[in-house]
Amino acid sequence: MTSTEIVELRRVIGQMRHCVSSLRAKYGDVAAVQRLANDVERMDIDATELVDLGSTPRQREAPQVEREVVVVPDTPYDESLWKDADDEGLGGYRNRS
Repeated sequence: MTSTEIVELRRVIGQMRHCVSSLRAKYGDVAAVQRLANDVERMDIDATELVDLGSTPRQREAPQVEREVVVVPDTPYDESLWKDADDEGLGGYRNRS
């Protein structure tokens, strides 16, 4: 971002902050006004991050997530687990005795 863009962005964020303050005075601290205030704050934080990055924005790296590995054995299931179970694929009860 050029310094002109940064100055303009800061000016616009300041104007939005002023407008949100006016809305808060008129409507009180309702949910819609709180969301707008949060949005303006988020834009201010993001603008600061862009300025800190310099002129070449970098992609954020995805956080590393630890995944649990679940081992499923290849051995056959015990047939007694399925005794007297419905066989849904065939449309009804099927006795496996």
